[in-house]
Amino acid sequence: MKIKSGFVLREVCGERVIVGEGLDAINFGKLLSLSETAAWLWKKAQEMGEFSVEELATQLCEEYEVSLAEAKADVAEILDEWKQVGVVE
Repeated sequence: MKIKSGFVLREVCGERVIVGEGLDAINFGKLLSLSETAAWLWKKAQEMGEFSVEELATQLCEEYEVSLAEAKADVAEILDEWKQVGVVE
């Protein structure tokens, strides 16, 4: 899985949001607000390029005090949301 081209993380009025930029994201037309942890995962996913639930969950466990099972569940939920809005493929 990877983040689709044309989507970036920005800070708008103190909120972390994903916005579409450029022609690839012209039909996005909305902001996707992220929690601190989701924004951290977005940045990590960008760094990795290609990623999986397991890889991001492992990274999450290294950064935060969370069990692998909980991290996998949280990452899977966030990635499902990102898939639904079309910012990852």
